[in-house]
Amino acid sequence: MLAFFRVGAIQYDMDFNLFSNFTVGRRAELEAGLAGLRVDLYQRMLEETAQIAAAADEWGFAGFGHPEHHLQIEGLEPSNDLAAMAMFLGQHTKRMKVISCGWVSTTQNPLRAAETIATLDNMLRGRFSFGLVRGYQYRWVENFKIRPELTAVGPWNKDSAEDNLNRAYFAEYIEVVTKALTSRTFSHQGEFWQFPATGMVNPHLHRVYTEMGAGVREDMTFDEVGIAPRPYQQPMPQMYAGFSSSLRTALFWARYKGRPIVMSDNYEFCDLLWSKYREEALKWGHELERGSEGAWGGIVVCAPTDLEAQRQFEDMAWFWDTWQVPFGSATPELLVGSPDTISAKIEAAQARFNPTEAFMIIPQGIHPASQVCDSLELFASKVMARFR
Repeated sequence: MLAFFRVGAIQYDMDFNLFSNFTVGRRAELEAGLAGLRVDLYQRMLEETAQIAAAADEWGFAGFGHPEHHLQIEGLEPSNDLAAMAMFLGQHTKRMKVISCGWVSTTQNPLRAAETIATLDNMLRGRFSFGLVRGYQYRWVENFKIRPELTAVGPWNKDSAEDNLNRAYFAEYIEVVTKALTSRTFSHQGEFWQFPATGMVNPHLHRVYTEMGAGVREDMTFDEVGIAPRPYQQPMPQMYAGFSSSLRTALFWARYKGRPIVMSDNYEFCDLLWSKYREEALKWGHELERGSEGAWGGIVVCAPTDLEAQRQFEDMAWFWDTWQVPFGSATPELLVGSPDTISAKIEAAQARFNPTEAFMIIPQGIHPASQVCDSLELFASKVMARFR
């Protein structure tokens, strides 16, 4: 059994969040094929994820992030229903935030997304943050998309008509979600969405709408709509910009105070992004605490020695090269090594662009839970402890 140490109300210079793909198998199990169809592996994944989340909660990690992906029969990233996964993580933690990152715009009605976000925020009593993303995995986006003209985006169609259409749709999607989360009732008339629907009149008289509600005329014409419940956190939970490597995307998010997650070892680029984001945010009236312009991070494997950490990292490197690289995902910063080695990288990042929040991808599933927990316990006691 691992020895838990409690951190209580210790404050750190950085918030350290974990991020999991909910991978169901070890490398050999995945390479055997169709691991995502094995219920035994999925059950083990749930048990191990619960163990890791509960331990990380005790050790002072600030949040636990997870993505939305579907049709993952191979088992490398079967992290499907965001709400179910968020509540599962919330069930096994007491203090840390659940960070659902995020809702894929091309496959979601923005009103329904906003309503689910607000509901989760209430159910978790403010232990919740969320991300909104454009969608990059063609197989499931194509089968789940809600408008026929939209498609997944990535390096293969960058700056194409498809990419530009997706970008325009995404901008309106974010506008609707934030309106719904921050307004009692609202209306929206855009290129892709109209709320209430144009010319919407209730087909029968219902006095509750007019006597107890808002946005409905006596003749049952709808002028505005609103979601219920309102978010627990006011005006809304922290919003993230998924995993970003684009200055253009980061500057777009500054309007909404959406925080880009930039998992890069290019500190010069990060320094530029943090600086330009701050400038853009000020144009929209947002004054930010230094370092909160974005969240930084990478893959974490912490071991007593650099050699042991590199040895453990081999299967995670295989995972990234096999699964993520074909989608166009560059290798992120590698927080792989001894506590001294990892601490030096964090200190270098702080000296250059001073991030106050980090996301760390863990080899959950690829490594046994006991191995992941050993890594995180060492990180918490020997690395995080230096950033109080």
